[in-house]
Amino acid sequence: MTLHALDLTPPVGDAVKTTTCYMCACRCGIKVHLKNGEIRYIEGNRDHPVNRGVLCAKGSAGIMNHYSPARLRKPLKRVGARGDAEFEEIEWDEALTLATTWLSEVRYRDPRKLAFFTGRDQSQALTGWWAAQFGTCNYAAHGGFCSVNMAAAGMYTISGSFWEFGEPDWEHTKYFMMFGVAEDHDSNPIKMGLAEVKRNGAKFVSVNPVRTGYSAIADEWLGIKPGTDGLLIMALIHELLRAGKVDAAYLKRYTNAGWLVISDPGAADDGLFARDADGKILCFDAKSQSLQPATEGEPDPALKGEVTLGDGRKATPAFELLARRYLEPDYAPDNVADRCGIPAKTIKRLAFEIAQAAFESEVTIHEPWVDWTGKAHDSVTGRPVSFHAMRGISAHANGFHTCRALHILQILLGTIDVPGGFRYKAPYPKTVPPAPKPSGHPEQIAAGTVMPGAPLGFPHGPDDLLVDPDGSPRRIDKAFSWDAPMSAHGMMHSVITNAWKGDPYSVDVLFMYMANMAWNSAMNTEQTIRMLTDKDDAGNYKIPKIIYSDAYFSEMVAYADLILPDTTYLERHDCISLLDRPICSADSVADSIRQPVVPPDRDVRPFQDVLIDLGHRLGLPGLTNSDGTAKHPGGYADYMANHERKPGVGSLIGFRGEAGDKIGRGEPNPDQVQRYIENGCFFEYEFEAGQRYMKHANRDYLATATDIGLIDAPNPVFLQLYSEHMQRFRLAARGHGAKQPPAEKRERVETYFDPLPIWYEPFDQAAVDSSAYPLHAITQRPMAMYHSWHSQNAWLRQIHGQNRIYVQSQTGANLGIKDDDWIEIESRHGVVTAQVRLMQGVNPDTIWTWNAIGKRKGAWNLETGAPEAERGFLLNHLIDDLLPPDKNGYAYANADPVTGQAAWFDLKVTIRKAADQSNRQPSFKPLKLKGLKRAPSELRYGEAFDEAAQ
Repeated sequence: MTLHALDLTPPVGDAVKTTTCYMCACRCGIKVHLKNGEIRYIEGNRDHPVNRGVLCAKGSAGIMNHYSPARLRKPLKRVGARGDAEFEEIEWDEALTLATTWLSEVRYRDPRKLAFFTGRDQSQALTGWWAAQFGTCNYAAHGGFCSVNMAAAGMYTISGSFWEFGEPDWEHTKYFMMFGVAEDHDSNPIKMGLAEVKRNGAKFVSVNPVRTGYSAIADEWLGIKPGTDGLLIMALIHELLRAGKVDAAYLKRYTNAGWLVISDPGAADDGLFARDADGKILCFDAKSQSLQPATEGEPDPALKGEVTLGDGRKATPAFELLARRYLEPDYAPDNVADRCGIPAKTIKRLAFEIAQAAFESEVTIHEPWVDWTGKAHDSVTGRPVSFHAMRGISAHANGFHTCRALHILQILLGTIDVPGGFRYKAPYPKTVPPAPKPSGHPEQIAAGTVMPGAPLGFPHGPDDLLVDPDGSPRRIDKAFSWDAPMSAHGMMHSVITNAWKGDPYSVDVLFMYMANMAWNSAMNTEQTIRMLTDKDDAGNYKIPKIIYSDAYFSEMVAYADLILPDTTYLERHDCISLLDRPICSADSVADSIRQPVVPPDRDVRPFQDVLIDLGHRLGLPGLTNSDGTAKHPGGYADYMANHERKPGVGSLIGFRGEAGDKIGRGEPNPDQVQRYIENGCFFEYEFEAGQRYMKHANRDYLATATDIGLIDAPNPVFLQLYSEHMQRFRLAARGHGAKQPPAEKRERVETYFDPLPIWYEPFDQAAVDSSAYPLHAITQRPMAMYHSWHSQNAWLRQIHGQNRIYVQSQTGANLGIKDDDWIEIESRHGVVTAQVRLMQGVNPDTIWTWNAIGKRKGAWNLETGAPEAERGFLLNHLIDDLLPPDKNGYAYANADPVTGQAAWFDLKVTIRKAADQSNRQPSFKPLKLKGLKRAPSELRYGEAFDEAAQ
């Protein structure tokens, strides 16, 4: 018998190009195999720092997004009524001329009349800068309805957070807890990390109302009630404090635990840190028994006790204030167990296990490093307990305080940037909070001028709010106002409602990119559609002009007046920049690009190129030379290489300088993009071994980060248990300072701007009668889907073609509901019809479904009878974007009162059996769009390659 070697890697094409995946926000490196100029196969790039060759179902199925029948093919101008999807095809010159005319009229009358909002855009460093060049403060991206609670809580506490800004030390952790992470978030790195956790024998505990995905492989799953994670975390803090299991040495040296807080009720500085005549923050030094600067020299700050200041007033260390609060009986496990749905004995055991791992299993890495004072250390020791969290605990009206509490738990354990704990990713840590403040004050906006700073940022106090002298919001979404003062990502979910109402004013042009606000990106979807089509008494649309850019015929396309068709991610340049959402690791700084793998086969253009072209047509200074010529005639690729945000710092950190030999800082290099392509479409710089831990206090890391432009100065970052920034807002509510909230909002600010995390029942839950609406209703995102992008993907639809409503088995039995039954789900806002699947792994008081599977008939060019449209559904229809009016008749956004994050997961419902699906609710007429070829009944790809091979 002859044995033949099996070729395990046969060539599948005649060319290979590297680029960056865009099938989720993970931004993995990929290799695209081509044959005769067509895409044959996509695999992971083993050299790429994000995924190291691992690729998920989404990434592999990118072929079917690229060749989707839903792709738009040409610019479109509305000729019928909004919502009827009646358009005529036009040429690009006409489309851009029309857009320029509309935008120019706004810019030279009142730039704020442009509301520019983008969805899952990965080029926010460009789009936010463009908005400032235009002169409007009305810009934001998707973070306000996704994860701003997580990001902002981290930035105001440790100057870092999870996912893009930090990661668990997968290699060294011995106890890992994950809170509220859906399967699609950072999926490839998390999968690789969990594999390492499992190999190393560390315990993995998942806290999530639903046991799917990551939770399914956890050593212990805690099916918590939605919105109560903060209580669980505070109960863990209670137990650790009660047992004395906190890292006092870490707290004294690297945090504000010992900083003295003034106690002077009624005074303008009550609750602020005590300072000396030079403005230096004070502590009580136990060695010298005197007041000393807290951040200089080698003080030994006391963590408890009352101190008399030089002026006779009293002050207390921040740690004592924290301990007093969380040692209260309200936070004892016995008193939070029923509300959380987690037994008290389980909470106590978790606290014991955390303490045991942290204080009896220390991890030491023998690598010399030097701290910010110049003190040399021959090793770094960590307490190997780590955490990861995401939207599940963020998308609640109490999410900011919950996320901050989780960071405080890490600080108390001494697990920030140490072996086995949480590790920063560059360019973090920065300052607490980071330096940029939002622009848009009255003196910063004028017709035809550039706004002097970015529209988004981090307020340090009331003076940074964007409000008019009477306290009314200056932004259309009411971000950075007294409604949501620290809304660092804006409030995209509020834009359409406020523009429709003309509150605080009307807009002339709504310009949106990749934001499916007429369907799965909107609360109160049915009302949002009505707002987009509503007219005033004169017969004019209340939102006069809508420009929309997307690659696909999403539900939103039907409601726009002008469509600028985008390319797919495989047909354009993109920039994954440190100015935006970085892809660094704890050990290195990295960024990446996309390159056009194939040219478009339709009359479409990359949105980034279009935006740069529009900027030049409008004469925006950053995009137009003094002689009127385009500053970046080569489009986005030209901008990526030659734009400078400040001298020597641009979109990309690699291959800078004329010779391409500089990192981070350096003159623009016209060959930079080509150098990236030659390097696999990414750049990575690894930190030296002695710079990789304790970055917030590591002298050499801070120096290097300053040298390469990650931070402005090599100053240490002190972790903030107690937030003075939040206390400043409380003082404004008490009548202090130049900017104070209106009388009717003072109590709200006073309550929710507590400088220590608090827990309260989410507003939408508290607004309903729990006996009438006893069940929580939430969504999860599956690992094989990422929003509506993928529920039109032929390959991925075979995995998730229809979403069910999942009900806990015993709950279903109690209600007489069985598998495959159709039920009506009712909230205070509406009713939807869905089909049931019973399961064990869900909190008994919770029902859930996969997000964004349900489609409107006709959208995305799905075939007639597509299960996503016939049997799929959205919980969005049940969620109101406004809370019931308060005692003053004012309706706040259904959002966190600190950051304005949309409270998607606070929905309460009741369920009942429906006869069948014949009377499904809600019901919309099918969309019809001219210009798209009708999708075939059977979508296939690759058959031609197989036939050619034969």
